[in-house]
Amino acid sequence: MVRLKDIAEQIGVSVMTVSKALRDAKDIAPETKARIKLKAEEMGYVVDVAAQGLRNRKTFLLGLVIPSLANPVFARMVSAIEERAEAARYGVLLAQTHNYAEREDAALQRLLERRVDGVLVWPVVRQNSVSPGFQRLKARGTPTVVLGPRVATFMEDFISIAGEELEGSQRVTQHLLQLGHRRIAYLCGPPVVWAQERYEGYKRALREAGMEVEDSLVFQAGATIEDGEKAALQMIHEACRATAIQCANDLVAIGCGETLLKQGLRIPEDLSLAGYGNTMVAQHFRTPLTTVRQPKARLGVTAVEALLKLIAGEKPLVSRLPAPLAIRASTAAPAARFALAQR
Repeated sequence: MVRLKDIAEQIGVSVMTVSKALRDAKDIAPETKARIKLKAEEMGYVVDVAAQGLRNRKTFLLGLVIPSLANPVFARMVSAIEERAEAARYGVLLAQTHNYAEREDAALQRLLERRVDGVLVWPVVRQNSVSPGFQRLKARGTPTVVLGPRVATFMEDFISIAGEELEGSQRVTQHLLQLGHRRIAYLCGPPVVWAQERYEGYKRALREAGMEVEDSLVFQAGATIEDGEKAALQMIHEACRATAIQCANDLVAIGCGETLLKQGLRIPEDLSLAGYGNTMVAQHFRTPLTTVRQPKARLGVTAVEALLKLIAGEKPLVSRLPAPLAIRASTAAPAARFALAQR
């Protein structure tokens, strides 16, 4: 194994100079630094991160806990997190919970055992009001950032980085209202905070327009394409006389849209359709989908930067990230007839 001493002897400098050069210290001349780094590379020198961790009491590792990489929202966010962490010379240990509280608790325990310097976690929604995993994080004083809205009281002591879920959904409803729609169906998401905030945005936009929320226009869906397909069939069966459909996320909107098209309905000529998230599939749907640009990459970068400040003993500034509207071909002024009433 190549040591700093070996490099120092080859160059003819002190071990301290080699150490500083490899750490990009400012008090080493650029020419000397370049010569030392080149020689270290030629000799196959590898930084002993474990030894550095013992000296600095740091592992240069961040823990990341998310529901699933299969969800395109999390895939983009994870990519941004890894890029920003890499720029700060941190590695990322990833765990997936698949929305099981027990897996989240186990994942957080494993990360603490690995002595990560900080944790990023998209929390699992659970029925009980306690979380052993979050209790351990708090007891250990581990710098932690919650991704997305805080979903329970046991997260109140942790910083949260989230998008403007309510405001983003409100913008969608306002857009449909401005086009002239007055019967806007809403496909609700699962019983979690982000879905509740998006539903509240829909209701707020209607109230501001002097309209009441009609129960006959609200359908329980979920978060998947299959959920959207089922909800669309229910709407068609109930003939709710909607001229536009707003969905809790893009996947539900895609499932809904596919079902409408199979039934011979046209988007947006017969029905306008909007989602939330701006996933890649939304832009490439048969009728490009109007949606909200969920700040996936920005959320990941902002969360890492907030966590790095916590690790450094600083207090980061926290605010909701804006979620602007992406208007595409799936929304237009309502047709003269009520499409769903005639099916």
